[in-house]
Amino acid sequence: MGHSQFDDASRERAAWNAGKKVGTKRPLTQKQIWAVRFFLDRERRIRDRALFDLAIDSKLRGCDLVKIRIRDLVAGAEIRTRAIVVQQKTGRPVQFEITSDVRASLLAWLERRGGSVDDYGFPSRINRARDMSTRQSARLVDEWVAAIGLRPEEYGTHSLRRTKASLIYKATGNLRAIQILLGHSKIENTVRYLGVDVDALLLAERTEI
Repeated sequence: MGHSQFDDASRERAAWNAGKKVGTKRPLTQKQIWAVRFFLDRERRIRDRALFDLAIDSKLRGCDLVKIRIRDLVAGAEIRTRAIVVQQKTGRPVQFEITSDVRASLLAWLERRGGSVDDYGFPSRINRARDMSTRQSARLVDEWVAAIGLRPEEYGTHSLRRTKASLIYKATGNLRAIQILLGHSKIENTVRYLGVDVDALLLAERTEI
């Protein structure tokens, strides 16, 4: 199995976003999602494919994604079709679906990974008893998007959280559904998160009376 050049070599480092441009990160398009998947499959990056797929499906923040334990993902010998995680930021539970393709990539990784149900799904390479750091996950995302010709400064771990929510909103226009899926306490947060205000302005500018 291939390994990333961005594995952590030390815990004693500056913050993962030090010196980076901070701001809203773009969601991925469906074409870009499949481009990343193709790259990871070609490189035989089983762990990274599972992490990427789960990030898209779960719509979790990076800090919650890396702390997922195997028990959150499996029921007996099978991958769950739905999972529930308590968000670190809000303390509120959020439920998400795990689609069939994602279940397949997770199963491939967990069979390779081994371990008990109490272990982290994506452990640190330095200490397998600990979870992958958010710094490492951010560097992985940088590598993935760069590999398909995108600018890493315009994308990040939050891009993966926003991707499916943005696609669902564009297809349905259902803000309440997106609020529930993202675990937002107020719909105003969802409006700002999706940039609905900007979208509405663009629609108004394109509408002639």
